[in-house]
Amino acid sequence: MQRFHTKGFNGYAVEFSPFFKERCAVASAANFGIVGNGRLWILHNSTVQQLYDTQDGLFDLSWAENHENQLVTGSGDGSIKLFDVTMPDFPVRNYLEHTKEVYSVNWNLVAKNTFISGSWDLTIKLWNPEIPHSIQTWQEHGHCIYQTVWCPHSAELFASASGDHTVKLWDIRSPQSVQTFKAHNNEVLALDWNKYVKNTIVTGSVDTTIKQWDLRMTNQPTLVLQGHEYAVKRLKCSPHDGNVIASVSYDMTMRLWNIAMSKQVFVHDKHTEFVHGLDFSLFVPGLIATCAWDEAVDFIQL
Repeated sequence: MQRFHTKGFNGYAVEFSPFFKERCAVASAANFGIVGNGRLWILHNSTVQQLYDTQDGLFDLSWAENHENQLVTGSGDGSIKLFDVTMPDFPVRNYLEHTKEVYSVNWNLVAKNTFISGSWDLTIKLWNPEIPHSIQTWQEHGHCIYQTVWCPHSAELFASASGDHTVKLWDIRSPQSVQTFKAHNNEVLALDWNKYVKNTIVTGSVDTTIKQWDLRMTNQPTLVLQGHEYAVKRLKCSPHDGNVIASVSYDMTMRLWNIAMSKQVFVHDKHTEFVHGLDFSLFVPGLIATCAWDEAVDFIQL
């Protein structure tokens, strides 16, 4: 395991570059994101390549799929910032439409020229980085939106997870959601799509469980995974194996699960605070990054 320290800043999100094996980014916030600045870290082989300081904490990030040096961040002041790592000091674009914390940004894997954002102001917005304003806004959730994730099989479909206990499915061609179901009996903090199995998503909740869903029949989950002791903060399906998912939690662990065996297969317990960020490397099978409120970014090779 390798460890990098985000000194003075608590980690919220980490993501490997889809273009460069050695590059990853970390979104972080001072004072646990309650008050104070944010910092975006661009790392090359676990050392700092570039730093950007922001006026408010950064809660999420997503690398562009159409430009190897660009990425977007979601901030506590409601702003979304587009950075180019070849341009120092400042973002190349600043979007100021959300009125509360932006907790999720996610780039379109299929269309590659759009991204979505989810906010505590209860709205979801669609963006094109070439356009200085949002393209579309949706508002249906009754509580904070914690995550918005594009479907890996479609340029138009995405899903959202909310504190209102539901998951909603959206089509950008429709002004309303196309599907809603109650996923947990508590806030839904995390979701991801399984790119190897169509119509399949996984969700994580304050109720400590992870559930797998077939979107064609959501009356009950196809699988429930138990093991975390506190809220599940983020989930990622492996880009290399359709049976593997990873999760991080307020119980200070990262856990690896095998869906086919319906069980936990690995626990990383080296963090000493809430774990918020999680990603799989696209280039190195078995390489996972985590970041946490303990100011540590861990790179775990399985």
